[in-house]
Amino acid sequence: MEQFLQEAKSSSRVLNTLSGHEKNRILKEMANSLRANTMNLIEANAIDMMEGEKNKLSSALMDRLFLDEERIESMAVAIEEIAALKEPVGRVLDGWVTDDGLKIEKVSIPIGVIGIIYESRPNVTSDTAALCFKSSNVCVLKGGKEAEHSNKAIALALKAVLENNDLPSSLISLIPDSSREGVAKLIKMDKYVDLIIPRGGAGLIKYVSENATVSVVKHDKGQCHTYIDKDANISNAVKIAINAKVQRPGVCNAMETLLVDKAIAKETLPILKEAFDKTHTELKGCVNTQEIIEVANATDEDYDTEYLANILNLKVVEGVQGAIEHIVRFGSGHSESIITENITTAEAFLNNIDAAAVYVNASTRFTDGGAFGFGAEVGISTNKLHARGPMGIEGLTTYKYKIYGQGQIR
Repeated sequence: MEQFLQEAKSSSRVLNTLSGHEKNRILKEMANSLRANTMNLIEANAIDMMEGEKNKLSSALMDRLFLDEERIESMAVAIEEIAALKEPVGRVLDGWVTDDGLKIEKVSIPIGVIGIIYESRPNVTSDTAALCFKSSNVCVLKGGKEAEHSNKAIALALKAVLENNDLPSSLISLIPDSSREGVAKLIKMDKYVDLIIPRGGAGLIKYVSENATVSVVKHDKGQCHTYIDKDANISNAVKIAINAKVQRPGVCNAMETLLVDKAIAKETLPILKEAFDKTHTELKGCVNTQEIIEVANATDEDYDTEYLANILNLKVVEGVQGAIEHIVRFGSGHSESIITENITTAEAFLNNIDAAAVYVNASTRFTDGGAFGFGAEVGISTNKLHARGPMGIEGLTTYKYKIYGQGQIR
């Protein structure tokens, strides 16, 4: 592991010699390499899918794992979109002259070597590799065991482009030891690794956060809520709620709990139940909800669970303050939404909810690098320091100060 990371660290200097134009050209070649290797990727993915069925992975995990021609094309397009983004490195973020006549520039630079630990989704391999390359960072990837063959095939397609351009293949690498012991070593290698980004289940995040000596940006669970206010447009509210839960239940920006203002609960809950029954959503609710519609009982444990499945909690609350109190207690700082036509209520929600993304009259499903115009993301950060929300190329840079003098001494 140490030798592997030494190579990764030393190769980072090579990236500093590449111009933005050269990086973009190579990224476009990587996109075309994925297309050219479509059948290889599908064959590798078929092995993972077969193993997943054998190991009885959930339908949500199987959906995340699956690759076909359409998804591979989306991966290629994502790389091309990353190539089209403006150059993130070497930008002068600020500049001034001090009283001593020193000219100071604050300039964006890459972080260095970034370790990314993730589960299930093979597209994360290509997305994060491309984002790191664009921002002149070396990426060290640790994908989930369930996507082992898919990740290797994707990495090989990308590394082939590096080799064709006489670049070190260690710029994009899967760690040689993907066991728990290997991860334990990786997150303590602060001599070689500058940042760890874990994205996955609560157990993984907790383990990395508690044991890493490398700096960590957490991509924690998505305990997302939507609150339907008494001043909501109910037609919009139903449409948004269905999308937030059902469009893709197995992702971190899907809604897990729907909050309904007590003032409209009797009229609104039956409409919502009818809509969710059509999408075969399993509903759970509080006592007040159960007095209005027939649903299973929701406990505090349910309100604290990221289902990643077509299961939804319902809760009747006392207005926007009741919604805020519930989200403060159970939210994970990911994405929260209010449905209302009342601007004052909307602003109260926006200002009092502490989350990476807070919406008015829109689905939480938009918390995504592509939807935000970032091309892709390495994950959704629930941290408050360095990066928050969809973490694109700007989140993969830091800065340094360049100071120009003319013989000044202090």
